[in-house]
Amino acid sequence: MQHPTTQRRLASATAVLLLGLGVACNRAGQEQRVQAPKDPTGQPTTPNGLPPLETRTANAPEQRPTFPEQTRARGMRSGPAFEVTVLARGLKNPWAVEPLPNGDVLITEKPGTLRIVSAAGQVGDPITGVPAVYATGQGGLLDVALSPAFGTDQTIYWSFSEPRGATGNATSVAKGVLSADRRSLGQVRVIFRALPAYNGDLHYGSRLAFGPDGLLFLSLGERSDLEIRPQAQQLDSHMGKILRLAPDGQPAAGNPFARQAGARPEIWTMGHRNVQSLAFDAQGQLWSVDMGPQGGDELNRIEGGKNYGWPVVTFGEEYSGAPVPDAVTTQPNYVDPVYYWDPVIAPSGAQFYTGDAFPDWRGNLFVGALKDRALVRLRLEGGRVTGEERLLTDRKQRIRDVRQGPDGALYVVTDEANGEVWKIAPRAGRP
Repeated sequence: MQHPTTQRRLASATAVLLLGLGVACNRAGQEQRVQAPKDPTGQPTTPNGLPPLETRTANAPEQRPTFPEQTRARGMRSGPAFEVTVLARGLKNPWAVEPLPNGDVLITEKPGTLRIVSAAGQVGDPITGVPAVYATGQGGLLDVALSPAFGTDQTIYWSFSEPRGATGNATSVAKGVLSADRRSLGQVRVIFRALPAYNGDLHYGSRLAFGPDGLLFLSLGERSDLEIRPQAQQLDSHMGKILRLAPDGQPAAGNPFARQAGARPEIWTMGHRNVQSLAFDAQGQLWSVDMGPQGGDELNRIEGGKNYGWPVVTFGEEYSGAPVPDAVTTQPNYVDPVYYWDPVIAPSGAQFYTGDAFPDWRGNLFVGALKDRALVRLRLEGGRVTGEERLLTDRKQRIRDVRQGPDGALYVVTDEANGEVWKIAPRAGRP
């Protein structure tokens, strides 16, 4: 949601346009002047002289990127011809889609329902055995992922906001075995509970991603409110972290803070705000897309033991238009984002494309955009974003998740009261 800027920010933006100069905090914490590149019309351009995709006024116009490729990549247009099939409608705020080996897809609905939508578009009945969820605000039944050995163990994992009695609620992860008739879950148990519980209903994070080594990564939000937000920088809390777990929910061996006194042994990285996007690339590198403050969504390359800054190092501003308290955009010992969006897209769900259906898309990162109601495509080269495209904007729906199926198609769910499942596949009869 956009908020009016203050007179101070308007004056600052005017000064930047008149002078063609920006002020940024460099790695030494001092100010530096950065010449903003211009095209012949006076509009900002990317370093290669081509116009950026994003042309809207920034929420924090006085902030400048740490390096030239960090924001407003050049626009690009898809070459592949594709078509979108609506497999299902009438879902209640679907949060995740997970393709099954036979072409069907598992769907979570935020109020607490897990179900299967067949490849032909038939919507199955709710699968029984899912524990109770705290379905308030941003909470509910959230992500779902297949066990790496699903073909033999039929096990699925899911994350959810779990009621914790008088202490509040928090993100938990459960696992269970899908029955042969696919109507129920057996051997269900909660294998991980984030701590501390908190009496709020925001920023659960909650993406699940199995790595090439079979370990389970889980993202956790910092629960948003000012009173708990600082825990993103505290190792005795799971809030605002990405965790690395064994398949049974125990801390994975070799986690970077496991031997540090008072630290939660599951922690892999820290300093995150509300990561709802985790994806491994073809080389096995983990990436996250963090839902930042207004003007501060960011793409990060995730490395164990690193600190990604929130809330002390961040782009953007509070939703009120006020600065994030005492924050700078870059500082030593904190990881700079590979890319950031200002204005934000509100990212949720991500997938590196590796299939054969769309060779031209191979290696590209797809990200769902809730606020901008689009499927964002990013081209990465040499660890930098070199192109950006917004797809499916004409459908005007909040895209919550995107996953690649075994057929090479992309599957998408839209976070609407009348939510849909889409299949993106090559256009029939294409040359």
